Amino acid sequence: MNILIITYQGDVAGSTYSISYLAKGLSERGHHICVACRRESLLYRLLTDTAVVLIPMTFRSKWDSLAMQKIRDIVIQHHIQIINAQSSKDRYLSIFAKWRYRLPVAIVHTRRQKPESMGGYLQRQFYVHNTAKIVAISSELKKEMVRNGFPEHHLQVIMNGIDPQKFAVDIPKEKQEQLRQHLQLSSADTVILCVARRKNQEQLIAALPFLANSIKVVLVGVAADSYSDLAQKLGVANRLRYAGVVPFEELLAYYSIATLKVLPSTMDGFGMALIEAMGMGVPVIGTRSQGIIDVIGADEKNGLLFDDNNIPQLVQQIQRFLSDEMLRKHYIEQGKKALVEQFSIQRTIQEYEQFFQTLLVKHTKQ
Repeated sequence: MNILIITYQGDVAGSTYSISYLAKGLSERGHHICVACRRESLLYRLLTDTAVVLIPMTFRSKWDSLAMQKIRDIVIQHHIQIINAQSSKDRYLSIFAKWRYRLPVAIVHTRRQKPESMGGYLQRQFYVHNTAKIVAISSELKKEMVRNGFPEHHLQVIMNGIDPQKFAVDIPKEKQEQLRQHLQLSSADTVILCVARRKNQEQLIAALPFLANSIKVVLVGVAADSYSDLAQKLGVANRLRYAGVVPFEELLAYYSIATLKVLPSTMDGFGMALIEAMGMGVPVIGTRSQGIIDVIGADEKNGLLFDDNNIPQLVQQIQRFLSDEMLRKHYIEQGKKALVEQFSIQRTIQEYEQFFQTLLVKHTKQ
């Protein structure tokens, strides 16, 4: 198959790594995969020196005529059969390019999270009538989209995945100690890790006053002092540590010093950071929301859940992990098992491959 994956985003985020895993995995299975993205993006760097054909591209707007011409040229030169658009600008551009140049391609959109607005009736119709299918990365995200008017039959669920081998590492004790010193953590401090862009971390900070003073929160993915006003107000400023943006390779060391991971988000279509924590043997707590439910399980099979804005419940779930070593061990084992059986990149790639092949059969018959 000849597939063009296109995105104007591709910076530090779980979606960027997911796209890179998918592109490399499909190319390794013998498919001709092109990725069009910004040259300065993290995605471009991740795919450099791989079998994936990298195409630098700029995206001025969803009406960008030069970008449409670029899509046309890529389709013709590489005999593209499927365009998989990953974000808002390229969703529009891929459709407009197909219209304008009558490109013989099937268009697939991937939705990775519920945006603040799903758009009105006209936008939904525009997307549905001009795509072969829309991929939702979790069952809960699909349900949310159906509630917002998308036809269920037009949505395909394919969950993200990651290579379990990435977590087959042993972080030296010396490196862990250096990291703790860098973060000004004492040997008596217990670390709660939160790896995310700004995604309702206020809930975790609001829980801190009800937890022991030895519990510190390390925030990865947000700028220093992002929550300084709230932390000062609650009297917990000295219990927050800001790590900023951390590359995946360095992130594993942060997981190695964490006692548990909390993701208090209500916008994640999946929750890749939870999978990373599971792979590193860190038990997880997440908001009962969207794709986090798919990862943890509505029955809390792979971790613990709390209801959005229910701070007492979040405190209770944290205390359960901190006070019950058997519970911690159970979820550490369950998380590692879930990574291999439910969330491996091999499963994701295989499902995408079968999905794309089925689409091409239908598209050829039309």
